[in-house]
Amino acid sequence: HVQLVESGGGLVQAGGSLRLSCSATGHSYSSNCLAWFRQAPGKEREGVASIRSDGMTFHADSVQGRFTISQDTAKNTLYLQMNGLRPGDTAMYYCASGRSGHCRFPTLDPDFYIYWGQGTQVTVS
Repeated sequence: HVQLVESGGGLVQAGGSLRLSCSATGHSYSSNCLAWFRQAPGKEREGVASIRSDGMTFHADSVQGRFTISQDTAKNTLYLQMNGLRPGDTAMYYCASGRSGHCRFPTLDPDFYIYWGQGTQVTVS
């Protein structure tokens, strides 16, 4: 069983930075992926960034060049460094763990992910 716990959210002014963390207890790094998603009130869930076990990454166009996904496999922790934050980035941010042995490329397809955290709120003023 995989347990995901996000932290690091908060209130920040436009242009500022935040670093989100996700403790991924029980996540298998065997050909697997982790990802960050976000959902703002009244909007659909949006994929933000994904990382494969070997470190290959994919970032959504909306955050490319501003956000960076990374992982520390020794600490079982996923990160999202967010720079140049905009009011449009305001959302609940969730980390997700995928299906071991099935991640060919980092993906933002939510159907691939079977474990989800409770989320951490990011508000940009």
